[in-house]
Amino acid sequence: MATRLNGFYPVIATEDVAAAHDFYARHFGFAATFTADWYVSLHRPDAPQYELALLDSAHPTVPEGHRAPLKGGLLLNFEVEDVDAEHRRLVGEAGLRELLPLRTEDFGQRHFIVAAPDGVMVDVITAVPAEGAYAEQYAPGHEPGA
Repeated sequence: MATRLNGFYPVIATEDVAAAHDFYARHFGFAATFTADWYVSLHRPDAPQYELALLDSAHPTVPEGHRAPLKGGLLLNFEVEDVDAEHRRLVGEAGLRELLPLRTEDFGQRHFIVAAPDGVMVDVITAVPAEGAYAEQYAPGHEPGA
């Protein structure tokens, strides 16, 4: 059996720690628990179990050969109560660049995707009931929107 986990969170390698910090604090309510010019640890004050860290991609703690900023390929999911309201707030009011327009998927999501710094994609989601064959693919008790 694996050892007990005390925590688990993504660390995003970035070229601009300050810009990434501002993005996640301003648009997604994260607050810093540790701040250095090369690393910021964030959590949600209303839900401190949700953590995110930002690391200067050129910092010496990153192994040589891996000191490059993230350039796409990472998708962060933020599940929210009202995706339509978040779409109005983030795309309509804040003007974030929309990569995927707001839509409802048969597999059990209503969502949209916006661009974050360093090519990271942020998928904002509200679970809705799955349609058709997708409804049968969920394990009992794990159906979206139920």
